Amino acid sequence: MSISSRFSVGIHILTLIEMNKEGRNSSEFIASSINTNPVVVRKLIGMLKKEGLVEVRPGIAGAKIAKDVADITLLDVYKAVNVVQENELFSIHDKPNPKCVVGKNIQATIEPIFTAAQLAMEKVLGNVTLKDVIDDLENKADEE
Repeated sequence: MSISSRFSVGIHILTLIEMNKEGRNSSEFIASSINTNPVVVRKLIGMLKKEGLVEVRPGIAGAKIAKDVADITLLDVYKAVNVVQENELFSIHDKPNPKCVVGKNIQATIEPIFTAAQLAMEKVLGNVTLKDVIDDLENKADEE
């Protein structure tokens, strides 16, 4: 099982909106880049808007980034699209057998490890901005 693709799609949406800021960023246009349904794009744009990452004007096809891309971290995107609940990246199975030495203690043993792993991942995401992603994409485009 992997983290929901909403995270990568959210990054894709924001990056495309910024790199195409002079063009029309309709949900159909964005969906064609992602190769998904425009309904999916509209839902995610709504989530990004709720967190103040994009602006959408009613009646006008398109969206724009609400703040400087250097101020938007991948952690902001991760949280905006509700990939997982707070501190619940890893779930621990319920009701192991309390009569078993492993079943009795496994949750207390692995929970701090899972918490540390999630915090480490979030730290990495918090240190990467949307500008970093865009700069890398532009460098790759220049190399082609």
